[in-house]
Amino acid sequence: MKRLVYCILSLLMLACTDEIPMVNLGVDEVYIIPRMSKLSLHPALTGASYSWKVDGEEVSTARDYIFIAAHEGVYSLSLDIIDSTTPYHHEFEVYVVHEEVEYSPYIENVYEYCPAPGQFINTMPQYVAGDSYGDMLRKCTESLSGTNDVLVSLGGFGGYITFGFDHTVINQAGEKDFRIWGNSFYDASHTDMVGGSSEPGVVMVSLDVNCNGLPDDPWYEIAGSEYCNPATIHGYSIIYHRPDSQREIVKDASGNLTDLYYIMWEDSQGTIGYMPKNKFHNQDYYPCWIVDDTINFKGTRLPDNAIDISGRGMYYFQRAFAWGYADNHPNDEAELCSYDISWAVNEYGMPVDLPGIDFVRVYTGENQYCGWIGETSTEITRAADLHIYSELPGHNSISAYR
Repeated sequence: MKRLVYCILSLLMLACTDEIPMVNLGVDEVYIIPRMSKLSLHPALTGASYSWKVDGEEVSTARDYIFIAAHEGVYSLSLDIIDSTTPYHHEFEVYVVHEEVEYSPYIENVYEYCPAPGQFINTMPQYVAGDSYGDMLRKCTESLSGTNDVLVSLGGFGGYITFGFDHTVINQAGEKDFRIWGNSFYDASHTDMVGGSSEPGVVMVSLDVNCNGLPDDPWYEIAGSEYCNPATIHGYSIIYHRPDSQREIVKDASGNLTDLYYIMWEDSQGTIGYMPKNKFHNQDYYPCWIVDDTINFKGTRLPDNAIDISGRGMYYFQRAFAWGYADNHPNDEAELCSYDISWAVNEYGMPVDLPGIDFVRVYTGENQYCGWIGETSTEITRAADLHIYSELPGHNSISAYR
């Protein structure tokens, strides 16, 4: 039966490809698609306005519509082209079936790895002389795909990674949709504060609207707890410079920082600073596969979260923000490491209505240096679609993570 369904599918399904069949209206009578996959609908006719309905409920007033369903079944859709001279009403059905090859809840592919300089760059993942950007992407995919759980570091502010799954992660109303693992941990010795080692990364999401399988569609920020904090700087930018080979090598008095003026940076606030090198990490901090002498990043800079408990640069406590950031709370705090796609906002801070997402981007949201501990740099190890993750043996309902 399944083989028959997919034979019909090959004939009838309007897939998310560049070859979109256009028959009269451009919308067929019947479609068959796997669950959690996109059906891109584009009518050939135009009108003054449009109304798409699913099972009688209006879901879009745009000309084009992407249908996605989390569950198997038969869905009744309709399109009304509203026009005073050529109105049009069309009804059709979409059969949503189970995928032929079971989806994985975990990362399938890393599409971009653009870290800022940092003390773990060129080691997580390991750079080998001669490695290209493609080699580093492959290493990131090997580290993060499935449950490999190998740390990947994003370096200082702005350094980012972009990854995706083998399906569209559905935006389920009222539910957390995906989760990201890092290496944050709590310091229980300070009961008046929550945190310890928290290196928060800003999370962004994107839907593959043009259906080309590439992360080149609009991006939206997951508005975490600090989004409206007056100390948060939106549209912050920074430029890192390759280390000057002629610089004077200056150490600090403790001997922990072996090169105080190692990597110079300048930001959109008019500040010039340096990322020192410490004695614990001797390799190059500037990504070795990058040929340019500068690296630029732009994004949301979160408020500094580090407190010098010692008062002399020897012990920093990094406060955890309430919610909405990667590598911010320990992994066993599942709810605080999970995200609702409905938290996404556009560049103006307005909520966006996304039916699902195909790509996730995480970037380091802090620009701060914590003495011998080094720069604050987000690290991640894994991500999962919680709607499938909850179906795995040994895992209870997703409600456990809300």
